[in-house]
Amino acid sequence: MIRFLRTTNPKLLRGTALLRLDFNTQDDWRMKAVIPTIKLLLNTSEKIIIVSHRGRPENVKIVNGAPFGYEKPLSLKKDAASLSRLLGKKVIFMPHFRWAEIKETVASSPRGSVFLLENLRFLKGEEENSLSLARQLASLSDFYVNDAFAVSHRADASVAAITNFLPSYAGLELEKEIIFLGKVMHAPKHPLVFVIGGAKAADKLGVLRHFKNTTDWFLLGGGPANTLLAVRGLNIKKSISDANPKDWKNLKTISHYPNVALPEDYVWHNGRILDIGRKTAEAFSKKILKAKTIIWSGPLGMTDQKAYQRGSICVANAIVKNRKAFSIAGGGETVLFLQKYGFDKKFSFISTGGGAMLDFLAGKKLPGIEALKMTPLSGVIPEFRIHEEYPGSRINV
Repeated sequence: MIRFLRTTNPKLLRGTALLRLDFNTQDDWRMKAVIPTIKLLLNTSEKIIIVSHRGRPENVKIVNGAPFGYEKPLSLKKDAASLSRLLGKKVIFMPHFRWAEIKETVASSPRGSVFLLENLRFLKGEEENSLSLARQLASLSDFYVNDAFAVSHRADASVAAITNFLPSYAGLELEKEIIFLGKVMHAPKHPLVFVIGGAKAADKLGVLRHFKNTTDWFLLGGGPANTLLAVRGLNIKKSISDANPKDWKNLKTISHYPNVALPEDYVWHNGRILDIGRKTAEAFSKKILKAKTIIWSGPLGMTDQKAYQRGSICVANAIVKNRKAFSIAGGGETVLFLQKYGFDKKFSFISTGGGAMLDFLAGKKLPGIEALKMTPLSGVIPEFRIHEEYPGSRINV
């Protein structure tokens, strides 16, 4: 069972908090989502040390505890400045990994200080789930909080191994993810419609296998659609896809699921399918308007270019128009697109996860969440109605 920060006795949250967040996105929407957790910890703990990551750095060298040889956009220095603006207080950036020095700096700082360490993926042990690195991180603090749902499907040192050394809790945003997605996973209202697009097809097509008997419609665009169209024999030319010959047999089976709806027309440019066509957008919208539960992961076209946003706009309009449905969207590309047009505020819930959301819904055990279950419990997962605890939700579940 998981200790939730929201229901934990504040007396247990004194001292220094080690807070795992995820800043790995193009703007600060994930950062904004965790501000309530940071503010709660500012009220209960002495100090906060935030750890996070960005991208997948390669060939980074650590010299005297400091990273060298990385691309500047991968540093978290700008994230410290962004978080300072959102919090209205200074966030102290630590550009090195000299643990004793960090510990001394934190110890000598006043109550209420907030620190952000440099990109943990600069350290080899982070993605290897190193117990040694986890022990080093744990030595800086008194308890651990995971509020990084988007990376909780990764067995990283700051996500999984860290819970071996500190009392561990789920942050406010992670709790919301577990509750909202758990309700949809275990008891969705029908018709249930998945809208699946984006560039990465392999992981998303796995969701189809898991939900094939419980989903009324899978509406596919982007890479997932192109992959199945190719398996069916369509010449997709240079369009993005993940049609690995080794998976051909499984993909062919998935492509013929009776509840899989593939595009019937497309928008082509330079030998690539870059959006669903008008007929497809209308057909998808009709199914969406009848749905009671809608889950969207991945835009249906190349939405960073205006010429190829039409299909995704049409589908988004249909989702927000269906006021009787419980609607969830997740994934960086999807959320950025929805925010651009103000659609995000009209969804029932916006998940901070992309791959993590799909893995969770597919019933996979997420290392970051499983690790939290290993710590002794002071209570049980609370039973409550979503609209009572989170007034922002417009649908009672």
